[in-house]
Amino acid sequence: MIHTKIKATITAALAVLLTSTAANAGGLERGGYNIDLLFDPSTYAAEAAATYVNPQRELDNVVDVNPANGLGSNGIGGGQTNGVGETEGYWVPRIGVKAGFGDSIDCMADYSQPWGAHTNPGSSWAGANDNIETKIESDNYAATCSYKWDAGKGQFRIIGGGFYQEVGGFKERFVSPFVAPGFDGVGRLDLDGSGWGWRAGAAYEIPEYAFRASLVYNSAVDLDDLGGTVDLTGVRLPVRNAGGAVIGTVPGTKYDVSSFASMPDSLELKVQSGVAPGWLVFGSVKWTDWSQLQVIQVTPNSTVDPRNLPTSLVLLYRDGWTVTGGVGHKFNDQWSGAASLTWDRGTSHGYGNQTDSWTLGTGVSYSPTENVELRLAGAVGLLTSGSSVGEDVKYDFGNDIVTAISTSLKVKF
Repeated sequence: MIHTKIKATITAALAVLLTSTAANAGGLERGGYNIDLLFDPSTYAAEAAATYVNPQRELDNVVDVNPANGLGSNGIGGGQTNGVGETEGYWVPRIGVKAGFGDSIDCMADYSQPWGAHTNPGSSWAGANDNIETKIESDNYAATCSYKWDAGKGQFRIIGGGFYQEVGGFKERFVSPFVAPGFDGVGRLDLDGSGWGWRAGAAYEIPEYAFRASLVYNSAVDLDDLGGTVDLTGVRLPVRNAGGAVIGTVPGTKYDVSSFASMPDSLELKVQSGVAPGWLVFGSVKWTDWSQLQVIQVTPNSTVDPRNLPTSLVLLYRDGWTVTGGVGHKFNDQWSGAASLTWDRGTSHGYGNQTDSWTLGTGVSYSPTENVELRLAGAVGLLTSGSSVGEDVKYDFGNDIVTAISTSLKVKF
């Protein structure tokens, strides 16, 4: 028999451990969605967590495949071709509160940052015409409830909820309409939007054996109001006569643009079970529909000015799959720990550098009292090698390292 308190303590270590191992998944995934607090057996609980992730991806053998844009291989602009540090470290925060109402209803509200990206290879590499810096951030505000009833040896639970999401970011790159020094400049695209989503799922629990199986679907979030600006004020653009010959230049302009994107839906299966007194095994499989993000078209709101040019964000993702397995152990009434191994299928396939990754994580949970839990977890992962070929630049990359550390505090009563 596995006591419920043992299950709860080990699961506390698992929660922060899985946050650190999943924070470098493919696509634009950061913290993803997490409703584990909903299952806490306490009547009331509050939790705050923060994870720092440090991917160390480097690009080599960089080639500007489009010298007509004035950069890279023709010697104008950036020229670094090896050891280009592309990625930036980032924080993933999460805050949640949970309340139980009677024996059947549990509800939680939480804030998280499920999506994000930050690449910053700078302006001195040969692919600066493709990317100088790109940053995407998100804010997610969610409410989730469940209703449970006795079924066999355990309890069956149905889950439902909704969330409001804000997503925004920018991309900077060199823009050069001439193959000549002095005409290239930095162009910048800013976009932001928001939308609503929902979740639904079910779970079955047998507290006596620390068993729980859950299946939760999170809907896509349509960013219908996605819009922003393109800033080309630092670029000289050509003026052409009727025959197409360049007869002069004018400065670029800053203009409003609109677009549409849909953040992906996902489906996740989680299973855990006690296997001996103080021991728990767990696993999960998650599918994320990143393939819906291919090319995001960006259109000027006004076409009166010929300098207001359409552009696009090219992602070309494929669906993401994340598989995790591990074991947890309760050492005594105060300490428990867990270890896991996670495989994430890369969302890049010939374009971009999000290849498969393998991550090993460990975590510990310390409970000085029955009402307080402190958790600390760390992870180290392998980003596998590959190559990328795009319209502006191609490059190779070797096996690189990603590290993460996560900490959290839970108070319950």
